[in-house]
Amino acid sequence: HYSAAGQITEVQPLYAIGELTDTQSLAIGQEAVLEDAAPAAPALQPDQAVAAADNTSSQRPKVTYAPVEQEFISVTQGDVTAPGAGNIITLSSDRQVTVWSRGEQNTLHPELTYTLPSSGEPLTLSAVPLKAETAQIFVPIFYPNRQTIATQILENRNGRLEEIGSLGYFVKEMGCGKAKTLWAQKPFVSDKYPGSARQVTYQPEGFSVSKESFSTQRNWLTGLTRYDIEKPGSNNLIYTSPAGTLRIVLQNGKRADSKDLFASSPNRVKYKQEILKFYPSVQAFGPQGNATIAAVENDAKIGILAKMFGQYQSGKIHFMQYQNGHLSVQDTTPLDGVIYDTACSDSAILAAEVLSNGTSRVVEILK
Repeated sequence: HYSAAGQITEVQPLYAIGELTDTQSLAIGQEAVLEDAAPAAPALQPDQAVAAADNTSSQRPKVTYAPVEQEFISVTQGDVTAPGAGNIITLSSDRQVTVWSRGEQNTLHPELTYTLPSSGEPLTLSAVPLKAETAQIFVPIFYPNRQTIATQILENRNGRLEEIGSLGYFVKEMGCGKAKTLWAQKPFVSDKYPGSARQVTYQPEGFSVSKESFSTQRNWLTGLTRYDIEKPGSNNLIYTSPAGTLRIVLQNGKRADSKDLFASSPNRVKYKQEILKFYPSVQAFGPQGNATIAAVENDAKIGILAKMFGQYQSGKIHFMQYQNGHLSVQDTTPLDGVIYDTACSDSAILAAEVLSNGTSRVVEILK
């Protein structure tokens, strides 16, 4: 005996999310039938498409670099090869960390590379100068056999990337450019959820985490940031909620959500039969109290076949502001590929888009 019919509302790897029409008569063990989502809206005519694009597309200048034969799952910027180098650093799905320099005609040239161990699945990366003028690279890795996460630390030593240490934490950068800081959280302290965030520091004896912490609302450090959104000194937490909306924690303890969904991200791992989602990083910049928030949305390919679950066709970056108690989209930059992660420099939002042919491009969207 089945419950009332429902409708698929979100498609993810290995599972789909749906809504039931009648939830009053549900019982434990009862099965439900989820039908395919409603058909897509009819295609716009050329003149309608142009008008729609004019209303939603951002006019922010951007720099798009030439494609690279890798699948980028994370990107950041830091001075790795020399002080002031402003290198772009990427992490690929085949566990390769690459430090790039910018060339003529918007090309990227590899300067340093490092291949991570095959025993783990890299999740994201950060680059912050904690122990010298040049930046160290921090790569959190999920080890399926041990069911744990640890962060590998890399550094440029005499023209080679070498491992200089590790931390038993999930580590991610927060902030933009010279103001970036590095934060860590203990993974899986409560079932599948991570612990509070603590700032990573460096002393002569090595890397460590501070005692002071803040709550991430049981979210991973990807998909969140802290910034003075309401007013100077407010130190608001902005994060991607499990429901998919972007959420800001106000000074009075209440929360304000966006009307849009931002949860679609292809970066996930399987942990104890659960699927853990690591959302693309959320960036915040601009005047305190009148800040701009940049968040990712990826468009999914909707399909009934299981092999299509979790596939994405393109991504976009929404720029939002907090106004009248809501997070409202001000403008949107559409991109040609799927976005796993973003980063923030002094002048731009960085995104690595994976194109349909498997190559990747780094895009800098100027603030």
